Amino acid sequence: MTKYVYDFSEGGMDQKDLLGGKGANLAEMTNIGLPVPPGFIISTNACRAYLEQGAEPAGLADEVTEHLRSLEEARGKTLGDPHDPLLVSVRSGAKFSMPGMMETILNVGLTDESVKGLAKVAGGDDRFAYDSYRRLLQMFGSTVLGIKSAVFTGALDELKANRGTKDDLDLTAADLQGLVETYKRLIREHSGDDFPQDPRTQLDMAVLAVFSSWNT
Repeated sequence: MTKYVYDFSEGGMDQKDLLGGKGANLAEMTNIGLPVPPGFIISTNACRAYLEQGAEPAGLADEVTEHLRSLEEARGKTLGDPHDPLLVSVRSGAKFSMPGMMETILNVGLTDESVKGLAKVAGGDDRFAYDSYRRLLQMFGSTVLGIKSAVFTGALDELKANRGTKDDLDLTAADLQGLVETYKRLIREHSGDDFPQDPRTQLDMAVLAVFSSWNT
């Protein structure tokens, strides 16, 4: 079977055709001993297979599961754990960077429950946790679900106007918690579905969004 997923320690800078520019460089930095957080790369072969077949290639989900478990073991955390969640980012990366490539999705793994755990491990910093969650909702909504970014920025601007400020930093934890609920409602209204509360579903949808964005 074709191998689709590679750990950062399995590649190098000469494999940009297979791992993309970002992936190859992360692998190279890992292998020369720089302090790169652990992660894994879904290869360009997986994207090609998706485009040819019109669906996720067989075996990819199992490989992602295997590498995700290794990542969780390395970090001592579980994706979306309600008490101390592992959060991941999903980034696209071709051999050459070009206009139209999908934007990064940060904080994958945050949910209505895990955001509480994030606040707790951050020393009770509710503001940080809900700011992180609203950013995930905004990035996921626009990048994965195809909702216009203005839908989210408009809601944020309206909230700031109501609070008499133009600075995000002036918003309180309660403000951001309310913004999270607003964003979830907007996602439901514009996509027809609720924001997924299963962390693995978030990850899988983000991966497929990278594949689908290739021909942009």
